Amino acid sequence: MEKRFMKGAEAIAEAAVRAGCRFFAGYPITPQNEIPEYFARRMPEVGGVFLQGESEVASINMVNGAAFGGTRSMTSSSSCGISLKAEGVSQAATDHLPIVVCSVMRGGPGVGPITGSQQDYWQATKAHGNGGYKLLVFTPESVQEAVDMTYHAWDYAEKYRNPVMILIDGVIGVMMEPIELPDMVSDEFIAQNKAAKKAAYAPGPREDGRKEKHPINVSDGGPMGRNHADWMKYEGWKENETDVEFYQTDDAELIIAAYGISARIAKSAIGILRSEGYKVGLIRPKRVYPFPTKAFADLCPKKIKGILDVEMSMPPQLAEDVDAATKGAIPMEYCLTSYGVIMNRDDIVAKAKEMLNK
Repeated sequence: MEKRFMKGAEAIAEAAVRAGCRFFAGYPITPQNEIPEYFARRMPEVGGVFLQGESEVASINMVNGAAFGGTRSMTSSSSCGISLKAEGVSQAATDHLPIVVCSVMRGGPGVGPITGSQQDYWQATKAHGNGGYKLLVFTPESVQEAVDMTYHAWDYAEKYRNPVMILIDGVIGVMMEPIELPDMVSDEFIAQNKAAKKAAYAPGPREDGRKEKHPINVSDGGPMGRNHADWMKYEGWKENETDVEFYQTDDAELIIAAYGISARIAKSAIGILRSEGYKVGLIRPKRVYPFPTKAFADLCPKKIKGILDVEMSMPPQLAEDVDAATKGAIPMEYCLTSYGVIMNRDDIVAKAKEMLNK
C-alpha cells in the first residue's frame, strides 16, 4: 500500500489505473474535470489510452468499443453529462459490457450548479437510460472509500458482465484526504484478463456450433429469455450484493438515513447528539443499488420513534426507498438542502432534537 494525500477525483482515476483500466474516454464538465485531466497525464505512463471525445455521446461509445476488445475501460461525467451518455450505457447493459462509469453529481434540475449535490439518486438507481436495466451503484462517503470501490468495480462488472457506477457528490470529488492506494495489478493479469474477455466477445466459430459470440445472440430463450436472465441477475443482487453500514444503531430511538457526504456529516451530528444524551443512529447504504431494503424493513416501530432522511436533494429521493422498505410503519421527516448547498451539521442536530422531543 502506498500512502498519498490526494483529491477525490484524482484518487478515483489513480485507483482505476491500478485496477488495470487502460482506456478512458470522456468530455469536460465540472465538477469532475480532474478525473479526465488525471487520466490524460497518467495513461501514457502505463501504456494506456486517453481520449477526449467530441461529446459525451462519442465518449461512451468509445468506451463500449474498447470494452468489446477486452480492455478494462471507464468514463466519467457529471449529471447532465451522464444523461447524454445514457443511451450508450443502455447499450453496454444490452451487450453485457463490464464498463465502469463515475457520476459526480451536480445540483438540479437541468444543468444545475457545479458544486456538490445528491440530486441524481433517481438517475443512478431508477432510470439512467432505456430498457429496464440496472447497475450496481457504489456510493462512498470518503476519498478512501472512493478509491477502494473504484479499484474493485471491475471485479463486479466482470463477474456479472454488467456496467457498474461509482456515484459521488462534488464534495468528495474535490476534497483532499490522506489515503492508502492499492497495489498495481500486474501486466500479466491485464494481458490475460483482456484476452479472456476479447475471446468472449469476438465473432467466430463456437464449440456449440453457433456462428457468433456476441451476447445478443447467445440466449437460448431468445430476446425474452435474455431479458428474463437479466431480471434474475438483478434479483440475485438484492440477496447477495447489498452493502450497508450500521452506525450506533443498537440502542437508537431515532435513525438517520443518509449516504455519501451527507452520511459523513450526519455522523458528526450524531456525536453531538449522543454527548447530550440523545440516542441517535445511522443506516448508510454503501450501495444505493441494490438498495439495502432489509436494513430498514427490520426496524422495530415500537422501538424507533422516527427516521430522519438527510440528503442534499429537493425533492427527497433516497427517502422513497426508505419509505418503501418500512412500508410507512415508522414516521419519517426530512433535513434537506439542494442546488449545491452542502448539508449543515447543526441543522441535522436541531431536526433530530425536534423529532425526539415531540
